[in-house]
Amino acid sequence: MRTRHREPQLLGNEATLERMAGILAARNIDPADAAAIPDGPEPFCPLDALPTGMPPRYQAAVADHPTVLDWVREVSEAAVAPSRGARRQVATGPSLLMAGVVGAGKTYQAYGAVRALVQSGVGVRWRATTAADLYADLRPRPGGDSERELAAVSRCPLLILDDLGAAKASEWVEEVTYRLINRRYNYELPTLITTNLAIRDLRSYLGDRVASRLAQMTTRVEFEAVDLRRRSAAA
Repeated sequence: MRTRHREPQLLGNEATLERMAGILAARNIDPADAAAIPDGPEPFCPLDALPTGMPPRYQAAVADHPTVLDWVREVSEAAVAPSRGARRQVATGPSLLMAGVVGAGKTYQAYGAVRALVQSGVGVRWRATTAADLYADLRPRPGGDSERELAAVSRCPLLILDDLGAAKASEWVEEVTYRLINRRYNYELPTLITTNLAIRDLRSYLGDRVASRLAQMTTRVEFEAVDLRRRSAAA
């Protein structure tokens, strides 16, 4: 009986390596050069991805107000790692209320604060909205789920709530604002709030329940009564 001899077959990793060698040869790639290519993903810099969530006007914002920088430091120090060896994430921390005239630089400082947090090395899941846009999104409408949207905004680890007090006051606005602020107050979620109202006028617009919680959960800072936008335009 004649014995048939077969060429040895490459199995597992050996077969894979031979296929890889064939592919590299067909593309005129030296295997030594291919071995030098890192096998992991490119290093990811969170600061590079940050502009995708920011309006173009504020993508280069830099926080330089002393009180804002103090807030950044406190929130960064309060960040925790979800597991051993994982990157620290913003979870709880103080809130900041910035009051001042239109154009005083409050929104600029708020976005600059988010950039500063990312630069400090902590992970930040955040959202930004004006109060007027928030109320518009939450108004009942066919096919909408205002409760789900309010829950998402309320639970976001870091929220910029811009221009609080710019929308027309009503019982519905007061109720929505209370539910939002109360949730963030109870869970100690850091919130950056800007308003054109004087701090002394917040209670009459927001109501006692909201004003009381803001008084306890926020550090308050009143910006200089100068419209930087008009000053810049005049220059």
